[in-house]
Amino acid sequence: MKILIVLTSHSDLGNTGEKTGFWVEEFAAPYYVLADAGAELTIASPKGGQPPIDPKSELPDFQTAATHRFDKDQVLKEKLAHTVKLSEVKAEDYDAVFYPGGHGPLWDLAIDPNSIQLIEAFNHQEKPIAFVCHAPGVLIKVKGTDGDPLVKGKQVTGFSNSEEAAVQLTDVVPFLVEDELKKLGGTYSKGADWGSYVLKDGLLITGQNPASSEEAAKELLKVLKK
Repeated sequence: MKILIVLTSHSDLGNTGEKTGFWVEEFAAPYYVLADAGAELTIASPKGGQPPIDPKSELPDFQTAATHRFDKDQVLKEKLAHTVKLSEVKAEDYDAVFYPGGHGPLWDLAIDPNSIQLIEAFNHQEKPIAFVCHAPGVLIKVKGTDGDPLVKGKQVTGFSNSEEAAVQLTDVVPFLVEDELKKLGGTYSKGADWGSYVLKDGLLITGQNPASSEEAAKELLKVLKK
C-alpha cells in the first residue's frame, strides 16, 4: 500500500507579512494513521525539500496526540526536510494520494500544473484521492474524465466560510474554499465549525477542518482495503 502525501511549498500569508504553510495536525494525524496501518508513505511538495509549517499550527492551543508524537519523531522530521519534487512523482507509482491543508495550498497547489495533472491522473486510474481543510481548494482547476470540474455533482466539504471568518482571513486568502466548491457545481455541506466532518463520494474524500484530518485518513484506508 503506497500512498503519496502532497504538501504546500508556499509560506507567505498574502500581503500580511505573516507566514503560512501546511498545518501540522493535518499532516501528522493522517501520516500516523496511514503509517500505523502499514502504508509506505512518500511526501512531495512543489519545490521539494523542507515544506513550510504554518507557525500558528505550532501554538499550544492546536496540539494533539499526533502533533506531540511528531515533535519527538526525528525520523519523520528528517523525511519531511527532504520531500520529493512534485514534478518527479507519478500517479501510477501509488495507490492513493492525501493532501493536508493549511492556507499555503490556496496559493500554490491550487494552480500548480503538476498537482492538477497528478490529481487528474489518480482519478483517471480510479484511485482514491483525499483532501482536508483548505486542501479541497486545490481541486478548483481539476477536471474529471468527462472534462467537467472534478467536484461537479459530488458531495464535498472543506474549510467553511464561517471558519475562515473566525480566523479573520476572509479578505487575505486568494479564494474561499466553500464558495469555489459551490461555484464549480459541488454539493457542498459542512458540520459544526471546528468539529470533525468527512464526506466520501466515490473515490473522492474531503474533510472540513483540522479536526477532520484523522477521520479522512481512516476513510481513505477503508477505501483502499476494499
